[in-house]
Amino acid sequence: MADERLWQRDKAEFGSGANAPEGPLSEQFVELTRLLLVASTPAQVLQQVIDAAYRVVPGADLVSITLRAPDGTFHTPVSTGEVALELDEVQYRAGTGPCVDAAADGSPGHIRSDDLANETRWPDFSLATVRHGFTSILSTVLVPDAKPPKLPGALNIYGRRPAAFDAAAQDMALLLATHGSLALAATSAVSRADLEARHLRRAVESRDVIGQAKGILMQRRGLTADEAFDLLRRTSQDLNVKLAELAATLATRHTELDIP
Repeated sequence: MADERLWQRDKAEFGSGANAPEGPLSEQFVELTRLLLVASTPAQVLQQVIDAAYRVVPGADLVSITLRAPDGTFHTPVSTGEVALELDEVQYRAGTGPCVDAAADGSPGHIRSDDLANETRWPDFSLATVRHGFTSILSTVLVPDAKPPKLPGALNIYGRRPAAFDAAAQDMALLLATHGSLALAATSAVSRADLEARHLRRAVESRDVIGQAKGILMQRRGLTADEAFDLLRRTSQDLNVKLAELAATLATRHTELDIP
């Protein structure tokens, strides 16, 4: 409960939704955009999204994000309280619930319930949620990857009072989910580009060091380029050492080593 109390204190300081002045609300969106633009990891993006949702969505008392793995399983990477993890898990085990339904293929974009005490679509989830004192929920689709297989997730917002989320809250959640989806796609692209650049750099470095090792063998043994490479390859297999590692050892210690 300690983390939830901290979120509540922050919310009281910054204002929320219909009760928040127009200036601070617009400033928070400007700040959110800035933070999303400089976020370098998906985790940072998700944290900024739930932070903003908790503060600016009218009626928000608890926020979480649902993501789906390639094997179809769901998980909650970030939330504003441990209760959200428990309530999300109820849905994941049951295979249904607003978070799961919003993240499903063919989702209408959002799932909402104004009175979970009388909700019949998800009996297990509704019972658990009401037991924890939450009676409303709004789940909005989140698209963390624009490329196939395009496994959607969801931004989930819980409210303590019935009918906590009106059309304004729904639009706000959609705007936040859109911001988050775009930022996630950007950070994923950056991550992929960085990985590809590192892979390319390692490939170039390996090629260079193998070239150096071949040159040493050609000079010392009077071998052709193909013969030198074949000797490196066979020695690598015999010693069960990667070719690039063997080449690096030979290039840096060729005055001490002698390959038979």
